[in-house]
Amino acid sequence: MDKPKQRRLEGAGWRLGTAADFLGLTEAEAGLVELKLRLSQALRARRLACGISQASLAKQLRSSQSRVAKMEAADPTVSLDLLLRGLLVMGAKPSDVAKALHRPKRAAA
Repeated sequence: MDKPKQRRLEGAGWRLGTAADFLGLTEAEAGLVELKLRLSQALRARRLACGISQASLAKQLRSSQSRVAKMEAADPTVSLDLLLRGLLVMGAKPSDVAKALHRPKRAAA
């Protein structure tokens, strides 16, 4: 967000903060959310790069297409184990997972 817009909003009484502030997350909870987001984004990117459909990946994982969609959306019901298995099934190495987790943090809005 540009500074003039931020000043206008703050002047109108709005408070700006992060999603973690808004949701009242602890640092550990916010870290877990960020971890799941990065893994789910890496999963989707790898699936698309491999030219694999969600249904095909689901078959390899012995799961459903809707579950793969939830994995890619970082749904809270999806475990870290399933995200990691999805990446590994598509040929990701531990170093690929590490790279996905060490991406520079996105700028806050």
